Amino acid sequence: MAARTTRGDAPTEAGVPSAPAVAAAQAGTAAPATIASIAAEAGVSIPTVSKVLNGRPDVAPETRSRIEEMLERHQYRRRRQRPTSAGQPLIDLAFHELDSAWSIEIIRGVEDAAAAAGVGVVLSELGGVHRPPQEWLDAALARRPLGVLLVLSNLDASQRHQLESRSIPFVVVDTAGEPPEDVPTVGSNNWNGGLSATRHLLALGHRRVAVISGPSDVLCSRARVDGYRSAHDEAGVPLDPSLTRYGDFYVDGGYEHGLALLSRPDRPSAIFAGSDMQALGVLRAARELGLRVPEDLSVVGYDNLPLTEWIGPALTTVNQPLKEMAGTATRMLISLARGESIPNRRIDLATSLVVRESTARWEG
Repeated sequence: MAARTTRGDAPTEAGVPSAPAVAAAQAGTAAPATIASIAAEAGVSIPTVSKVLNGRPDVAPETRSRIEEMLERHQYRRRRQRPTSAGQPLIDLAFHELDSAWSIEIIRGVEDAAAAAGVGVVLSELGGVHRPPQEWLDAALARRPLGVLLVLSNLDASQRHQLESRSIPFVVVDTAGEPPEDVPTVGSNNWNGGLSATRHLLALGHRRVAVISGPSDVLCSRARVDGYRSAHDEAGVPLDPSLTRYGDFYVDGGYEHGLALLSRPDRPSAIFAGSDMQALGVLRAARELGLRVPEDLSVVGYDNLPLTEWIGPALTTVNQPLKEMAGTATRMLISLARGESIPNRRIDLATSLVVRESTARWEG
């Protein structure tokens, strides 16, 4: 008996054109691709195509690659999955790296929004890379989630199509690079954050202001540095390029760059750290060098993590609405999974400066 498959329409025998295909051929138009037509063209069985679509590992790499290429060429789209009573619908949440209070705020925002919609969350870490490995994507496809949330990471064109062909939407939170226009993203106004932090320090009389941003290959890092530069241009204060550093968003990066900057004979009188965690590293470096904050050095962080109110001195920082960003991205993803249209595919939430005790007027 011939193998059979369905895609929500009438069953189609493997290798036998369906009625819609015959009608389309008679009308001179291309028929929508089906699992059966992909299998026939690839010279494989329908179950093999199904295994690839479902992220099953038991398919030879060459065969998998050939099938994926045909799925992409024919713009195959699986009918959108509908939640059933068999189990809780899930979304996949993938971080490039999971090792800070920043991540916890994102997780809280996702969990709150997902719980309100009756959706579970599967959490993954990508080991520091900004593009998921195929093994992670295969595992996600096997779970058949409602959608995928990517934090500080993105997909290449082939990976995007693998999700699109399964009708699995994805949204990027705080994108690592500039995504294609059609990729839904949620972030914050990083340029304005860098601008307001540096404006504050310049207004206090500082003229040697350093910046320790995040990795240079991450979009938000570069945007914060651009805001820092714009503030100098606006105030007519010359920039010293040697005071611009790119760290890693973590304490170690702030500490190492802080030590290097503050050990110079022409040390800066203020440092804008591109994350609160890096600001903590700067504070430790200043302490070890016998510098007082804010009397000898003003420090501004970025993110406004809860801990910034409790350290001594309390940290002046840029409030980045992390929970709101995560919640907005989650609601956007769930709307896409339900087949709803979204009015904006690129959302940047506002940032604001929170002035506390780690900055003061410079009299030097």
